[in-house]
Amino acid sequence: MPSSALPRGAHAVLVTSGHLRHLDPHNQAPPLLLANSLISAFSRAALPRLALPLLRRLLAGAHPLRPDGFTFPPLFRAAPGPSSAAQLHACALRLGLLHPSVFASGSLVHAYLRFGRVAEAYRVFDEMPQRDVPAWNAMLSGLCRNARAGDAVALFGRMVVEGLAGDAVTLSSVMPMCALLGDRALALVMHVYAVKHGLGGELFVCNALIDVYGKLGMLEQARWVFDAMALRDLVTWNSIISAYEQGGKVAAAVELFHGMKECGVNPDVLTLVSLASAVAQCGDGRGAKSVHCYVMRRGWDAGDIIAGNAMVDMYAKLSEIEAAQRVLENVPARDVVSWNTLITGYMQNGLFNEAIKTYNHMQKHESLKPVQGMFVSVLPAYSNLDLYAKCGKLAEAMLLFELMSRRSTGTWNAIIAGLGVHGHGAKALDLFSQMQQEGIEPDHVTFVSLLAACSHAGLVDRGRDCFHSMQTVYGIVPIAKHYACMVDMFGRAGQLDEALEFIQGMPIKPDSAVWGALLGACRIHGNVEMGKLASQNLYELDPENVGYYVLMSNMYAKMGKWDGVDTVRSLVRRQNLQKTPGWSSMEVKGSVSVFYSGTQAEPHPQHEEIQRELQDLLAKMKSLGYVPDYSFVLQDVEQDEKEQILSNHSERLAIAFGIINTPPRTPLHVYKNLRVCGDCHNATKYISKITDREIIVRDSNRFHHFKDGHCSCGDFW
Repeated sequence: MPSSALPRGAHAVLVTSGHLRHLDPHNQAPPLLLANSLISAFSRAALPRLALPLLRRLLAGAHPLRPDGFTFPPLFRAAPGPSSAAQLHACALRLGLLHPSVFASGSLVHAYLRFGRVAEAYRVFDEMPQRDVPAWNAMLSGLCRNARAGDAVALFGRMVVEGLAGDAVTLSSVMPMCALLGDRALALVMHVYAVKHGLGGELFVCNALIDVYGKLGMLEQARWVFDAMALRDLVTWNSIISAYEQGGKVAAAVELFHGMKECGVNPDVLTLVSLASAVAQCGDGRGAKSVHCYVMRRGWDAGDIIAGNAMVDMYAKLSEIEAAQRVLENVPARDVVSWNTLITGYMQNGLFNEAIKTYNHMQKHESLKPVQGMFVSVLPAYSNLDLYAKCGKLAEAMLLFELMSRRSTGTWNAIIAGLGVHGHGAKALDLFSQMQQEGIEPDHVTFVSLLAACSHAGLVDRGRDCFHSMQTVYGIVPIAKHYACMVDMFGRAGQLDEALEFIQGMPIKPDSAVWGALLGACRIHGNVEMGKLASQNLYELDPENVGYYVLMSNMYAKMGKWDGVDTVRSLVRRQNLQKTPGWSSMEVKGSVSVFYSGTQAEPHPQHEEIQRELQDLLAKMKSLGYVPDYSFVLQDVEQDEKEQILSNHSERLAIAFGIINTPPRTPLHVYKNLRVCGDCHNATKYISKITDREIIVRDSNRFHHFKDGHCSCGDFW
């Protein structure tokens, strides 16, 4: 077959693959050698449409040739689908070229597993008269790729029983299965096996050990392997940094990154992904900007979607949602993960309208189909808004959940969180029990939802049990969010000393969420001294967050300590901070009206009607026993003015507007940007009874369902 007779492009393939050198200078090689060389070259070049016809030409040409042991292995590799693999299998059997060749059988095993045909691969493997280590490795690695962790471990055990020692490839295939199975004991056994067979110092094996130990939360063992390594590469550093980041030891992860730089190892995108998550969990805004600058200098923000998504996630976790938006806008090729990350960020920061708008924009303008994980992110947004016209109530969410045939961990997390935020803590715990019975493995998000549910319902003992079982039963290392939920739970229940003691015993540095939870509890229970301690830490951690100053000022005001109010307000003025105005919104007939507490810059068109309705409601409330709680007036004014201030809180204006503009007994839905005050909470209970309406208020913390003079929160919020 002269060079000019080769198919178009075949000569180039032979040259680049190195097969042409096997032919004689005059291209007068034996036909079978030339055919085998072509088949191998086309297989390596991923050209099955050229490789497979050559077998037919060998068998059915004018001068048929019998293939040999070198013909079929590259054909098996070139098979484009399971049916092609089965046809080649039958042909090799018919020609008697399969069983004598370990290489051919191993290639066929690999081909079947590539298409997920595990049973066929097992049959070929078991029929092999002799099996060398590469054959075992082909079977093991294929089982691992098909997530058949139990089968892979069982096969490795069979290999050991047959007295065959594995190599580094064997171990690197089996060790990740320990993480999939969550089997710490097996990971230790594999480590011992590696040392016993002289593989404990292999770079490839050590990297796999660090990765597995990290995924199993066995940080001490991961660090022991890392420290004992004489040689480390980029994969080594990425594995140990990721292990500490995933294990919640975020400060140690950042420290390891600096150690990596000192050793002259340049980070890649995966390094920065772990580092971005670590600095976000640390609450390190300055560190986040440094990470972002490094990514920009490398050009990864514009050219690598993984890096772009990591930056969006980092800023969202730091509650710098505008920065997250800007990063996403600059990512040139946004995928579903990009949008889901931003939507999740909106959810985490309570921006439910933005989450829904972003989801709708993605569907309409980006030509991307949402995945299940995105539904899990955006459905709670609809639930949190609780606007019936858009999404229905919690009952509808529960019905949707019950109708789902397949429910992932994320789906369970969403419904548990929904129950918790609606005040159904006991139901959330019951659902968690059902989740366990169905064999669904909880993750760290599950326990954030559970602890928050216990906090909102005052279930302190149940919350303690959840926090304990999270660690001892499921091996989940608590992160800052879990600690913040615990502090919030103790604080809401009035156990302030225990909350402070819990903070002081934390193994990680308390972040602003932890101290903020304590400050909020001090505000509820009037503990000024402990509030000072919490606020001092908050001023250092997040000096530009005006909300903490407002909380402390409100605490002083409630106690009548006006000197303290003046001191805090002077701090706010000195730092040129602006207080977030309180507002409430209500949708009536497709139009949203927004009301601000106090005097309106632009009076509502129905201002006089609203005021008359409020006065009428106030008179009826007082006749039923309502007494205004003036401690929620944060100005030093006369008593009659205090009553007027309370009546003009934004949620009451919105409720009065709704009563005027909707038919009797129509449920009212109010969305408030701040926490509802105690007096408004009490007043709304009276209003629900007087008007015979259900009034649903979503404040910055949770839902309140007012009906017939009672609230779903049980006055615990």
